[in-house]
Amino acid sequence: MTTPSRAGRPAVMTDVARLAGVSHQTVSRVINGHPRVRPETRDRVVRAMAELSYRPNAMARGLASRRSRVLGVVSFDTILFGPASTLLGIERAARAAGYGVSIVTLEMVDRRGVLSAVEALDGQGVDGVIIIAPQMAAAAALHSLPRGMVAVAVEAGQDSGLPSVSVDQITGARLAVRHLLELGHRTVWHVSGPSDWLEARDRITGWRQSLEEVGAAVPPIIAGDWSARSGYAAGTALAGNPDVTAVFVANDQMALGLLRALHERGVRVPADISVVAFDDIPEAEFMLPPLTTVRQDFDEVGRRGMATLLRLLGSTANGARPSAVLPTAVMATTTPIEPTLVIRQSTAAPAAG
Repeated sequence: MTTPSRAGRPAVMTDVARLAGVSHQTVSRVINGHPRVRPETRDRVVRAMAELSYRPNAMARGLASRRSRVLGVVSFDTILFGPASTLLGIERAARAAGYGVSIVTLEMVDRRGVLSAVEALDGQGVDGVIIIAPQMAAAAALHSLPRGMVAVAVEAGQDSGLPSVSVDQITGARLAVRHLLELGHRTVWHVSGPSDWLEARDRITGWRQSLEEVGAAVPPIIAGDWSARSGYAAGTALAGNPDVTAVFVANDQMALGLLRALHERGVRVPADISVVAFDDIPEAEFMLPPLTTVRQDFDEVGRRGMATLLRLLGSTANGARPSAVLPTAVMATTTPIEPTLVIRQSTAAPAAG
């Protein structure tokens, strides 16, 4: 369904073409994910569609292309900020591209659950599938998908065997640790996420690399489970250690618990201990003190995941499966998204002496 244009009537394809300065055939190619459209032209058309609130009729386009105009998404039952925000970013990107979304949410993330979800979506006739797979069990299942399934992995590491999109977690951790070292801290302690999460493992790798590069001591890891409660336990353990002046916490929720534990024990942040975390949840700037943290662009994850899937679908327009038209090197390509460090008041130079 279209919505009113700036002229007070529903926007049509020719309105988009006129605003973007292209032909209506070019607009049609962009809408249908045609691979032979220059990126700058595609961006111009997408901006024009957004300005005019133009939404193509998905049903009519599906009939014309013999596709359902519906994409499947496999996610899992979680209230964690990162995965939930990734799912939202994918939904937004799908709507912007004129696709509906069918979501299967897993209660148990294991090989059987992931494969059952993909098979269920395939049975619904979805055009392709995006699989959010940040846990090792889910990522391992990607090697056993139904033959020829058009699929893209999100946050599944570099060994999924599928085209994948993910935030560069190692770089994010390095940004956090480098910031603390540059402030003058001799080393940085780490409160990690659970060991079966790929993101937690990559953040450990980035933390360790940064310390080893400058010859800093590598303290023992304090294991957490992403929850504020586990962060509180970590803060309780660290508060009594006079050698601790800087901590990198693997997510903001754990940092919240850690800050509470330090406060209760009279440890000042950042005067006594500096804290950097990961995710930049909406509440991070309102913590006490406001939290320095690594920001992930989840909307960009959704946009690039959709763009990757649309390229695959464009390559299969003649009915061939991607494995038949794309080389293995392309099928396994990982698109990294750079995170950014948001510096607030939870970090400072170590106290003198």
